[in-house]
Amino acid sequence: MIALGCDHGGYELMQEVIKYLEANNLEYKNFGCHGESVDYPEYGKLVGHAVAEGVCEKGILICGTGIGISIAANKIKGVRCALCSDCFSAQATREHNNANVLAMGGRVIGPGLAVKIVDTFLNTEFSNDERHVRRISQIED
Repeated sequence: MIALGCDHGGYELMQEVIKYLEANNLEYKNFGCHGESVDYPEYGKLVGHAVAEGVCEKGILICGTGIGISIAANKIKGVRCALCSDCFSAQATREHNNANVLAMGGRVIGPGLAVKIVDTFLNTEFSNDERHVRRISQIED
């Protein structure tokens, strides 16, 4: 299950992400928003808690830049949220950081690239290399 959350700046891009998830028969839980003007920290925290508590395996967050919502999510213990604007970063953060939440900027990237980033993020496994496990442990301490 994928947790989804956005503010009004990420709403349109989230609709494209939802189309991708549905086309690939991937289950998701949409925490909102639904197009109205909202405060992004609320949605970053909702998705962060859903992932940290095991309700959802991974999360996807979108605000205008992706910055604020990623900061909010990273306040939750157990969340490793990465702001990605390219596929290489999405792949590297899964392989090296075992990131469990993806953040993107709805005013930064277009829908075609966003869907490719989501696909990369969701389909890249953590490498489980000892050095990466060690480094993640240092982040969480």
